[in-house]
Amino acid sequence: MAVRRFRTPLALLAASAALTLGATTAAGALDASSTTVVPAGDSFAATLSGQAVFTAGSTTLTCTVSASVPTGDANNQIPADPDNHNDAGPVSTTINPPTFDNCTTSIGGVGVTVSSNSTNGSWSIGAQYGSPISAGLTMPQGGVVLQTSGLASCTITASPDGPTTVSGTWTNGSPSSLAITNAPVAAVVTGGFLCPTGNQTTTFSATYNVTDTTDPAQQITVTS
Repeated sequence: MAVRRFRTPLALLAASAALTLGATTAAGALDASSTTVVPAGDSFAATLSGQAVFTAGSTTLTCTVSASVPTGDANNQIPADPDNHNDAGPVSTTINPPTFDNCTTSIGGVGVTVSSNSTNGSWSIGAQYGSPISAGLTMPQGGVVLQTSGLASCTITASPDGPTTVSGTWTNGSPSSLAITNAPVAAVVTGGFLCPTGNQTTTFSATYNVTDTTDPAQQITVTS
């Protein structure tokens, strides 16, 4: 039981990393030269390719479905010209909170429900042209909440102290993609027996395909 007491909640904490989709501020992390994102004004979807993997020590949590899609408002839309260009830094835009589904843990007997929200602010995605092209996904304070069930009943809140960003690399292509590898994520745990209450740290890895939903024949591209 001592081993389960340590690993079970940490596996689920890793899931919170997924949804914070980190611990640095996006704008500060991406400051550099000029950036342009095209097609200006088009809407886009970010859809998981493969698996989202969250790790805490030797424990993993894996989700096979995750996406942020447009819903007809201003979210998930490239800024219109001229705001799709920045002479001295990244271009960013708000997105709808990503969903995470079909999640499992490496610990038997533990289930998890994941919910994302924009209660304390907006989610956003930003890109900075360079070699490689940098990108980041930012969530607001408390933007992801995980509730475990089974052997441990714990509540894990990601990004508890303010907006955070997980940084990754953007690749132009058909489709373009955002890859995040072992990005650190802060979380806080509350609950009873078997829950390691307090502050925790996990890592998150995932690749998202980013596609143009206004004109599927177009590609979302980051240039200078």
